[in-house]
This record gives sequence, C-alpha cells and structure tokens, in this order.
Amino acid sequence: MEALLEAALRLAAPLLIAALGELLVERSGVINIGIEGVMLTGALAGFAAAVATGSPLAGVAAAGLAGLAAGALFALFAVVRRVDQIVVGMAVNLLALGGTGLASRALYGGLAPAAPTVRPLALPGLSELPLAGPLLFTQTPFVYAALLLTLGLGLGLARTRAGLRLRAVGESARVADAEGIPVAATRFAACLAGSGLAGIAGSALTLDQSDVFSEGMTAGRGFIALAVVIFGRWSAPGVLGAALFFGLATALQFRLQARGSAVPYPVFLMFPYLVTLAVLALAAGRARAPADLGRAWRR
Repeated sequence: MEALLEAALRLAAPLLIAALGELLVERSGVINIGIEGVMLTGALAGFAAAVATGSPLAGVAAAGLAGLAAGALFALFAVVRRVDQIVVGMAVNLLALGGTGLASRALYGGLAPAAPTVRPLALPGLSELPLAGPLLFTQTPFVYAALLLTLGLGLGLARTRAGLRLRAVGESARVADAEGIPVAATRFAACLAGSGLAGIAGSALTLDQSDVFSEGMTAGRGFIALAVVIFGRWSAPGVLGAALFFGLATALQFRLQARGSAVPYPVFLMFPYLVTLAVLALAAGRARAPADLGRAWRR
C-alpha cells in the first residue's frame, strides 16, 4: 500500500501543477483547453534542453519558457483578438501535436537519446519518519513544488489583493473594469502564468517519469487536468484532492497490469479516463464555475 501511495503522489504531480495553472486561467474568466498542447510543448522543450546541456534544471527552465510562449500565442487570439476560446485552444493542441512531432524527428530521427532525469530528494530527518517519511519526504522536486504551489496559490487567491482582483475579473469583468481593474491585462497575465506551469508539468513527463520524448506522450493528461479543476470546484485544496485521486487511479492501473491479469491491457489504459468521465458526470452539475468563464470581454 505504501508503494502504491508513493507512486500515486509522484504520478499526480504533473497533473497537479498543470491543473493549478489552469485554475489561475479559469479564475480569470478564460478557459484554455489547449493545456494538452502546452504540456506537450513543455515536454519536448524540457527534454531537448536537458539533452543539450546535460542539466535537468535547464530542461525545466526551457519547458517553462516554452509554456509561456504557447500561452502568449493563446492569449493573443483568445484575450486580445477575442476569438472563441475553445477554437483557439483546439488550434494550440493541434499545432503542438504536429509541431512537436516534426521537431522531434528533425532533431533526433528515430533514435532519441536518454535525457538526464530529476532524482528523488530525501529531506534530512523528515525522510526517516515512519510511513510519512518515504511517502512525503523522499520525492522528486516536482512533488515538493506541486505541494508548495498548492499552498501558495490557495492563500494567494483567498488572501491577497492580486488574488481577489483575479477572482473579480473571472466573476464579472464588467464590474471589475468599472472598479479600475485592467481586465485584459489580468487575463493575459493569468494565461502566461498558467501556461508556464503547464509547460513545467510537461517537463515532469520527460525528466521525471521517463527519460525520453515520444510523440503525443501527454496522452490526454491535459484534458484530465481540466477535469481536475472542475472536480476540485475551482479551489486549490479541491484541485489537490482531485489530482491525488486521479494519480491513485493511474497508479492502480499500473499495479493491476503488473499482476498479469487476463484482462487485455487496453482496458487498464482506459481506466483513468473512464474514472474521469464518471467523476465529471457526478461533479459537474454541483460545481459552480466563475460566472464569466469563457466569455470574451470588451469595454
């Protein structure tokens, strides 16, 4: 059980980081379904930079910058030009899927090298605690960053002036504008921050959970991150709980496959996505989204 929970936490980290980024975006009134493509872009950028420099830290930084660039492209059309946000998000997904595949083949052909990976970091003293030590304090930096980010974002949205202004824009852009809050600038900044986090989440796939890049390796994780935000009811603690739930579902899928069941393995691969659909069906009706979510704003 301890190994299952440790794996669930590690698998949940990319989902949690990406979902927290999407939480920022949606709290500002914008929905970015292009998070799947942003994660894929970050995965390739992080892998390529880590291979070129030999440094996983450089890979994470490159992934964050790639996410920022993708977020700027999305915000340019969705926020500044006021194009339909769903259409722009799907365009980002398709562009990332084709672009990363083409770039990967151009750079490495069919023989991509292994990238240096981020190693688990045991916190002195805390890692020796029974039960909680191996589970919480012998993890990769991605896990620590995800947990700290949850705490900081939760407090920031609830307790800071910037967080309250962001939430005001998402609830009623017209009223926020009347109060002097720059709606477009706030939404643009939220898209940049959220996409940067999604890019870093993508790098966790190539620098933590594996050491190679493959085309389409996000495999729907961006869409699950969208579901995590809904399931978490647009709050940081809720997003944490939802991400851990989906991480546990994924870890359980791997555990069931390893036991050599007679059930075909594609059924196990479907398991996290079936859970996603079931959770959305149960939670979506009771969740309250920001009132101006998905609505283009113009003065």
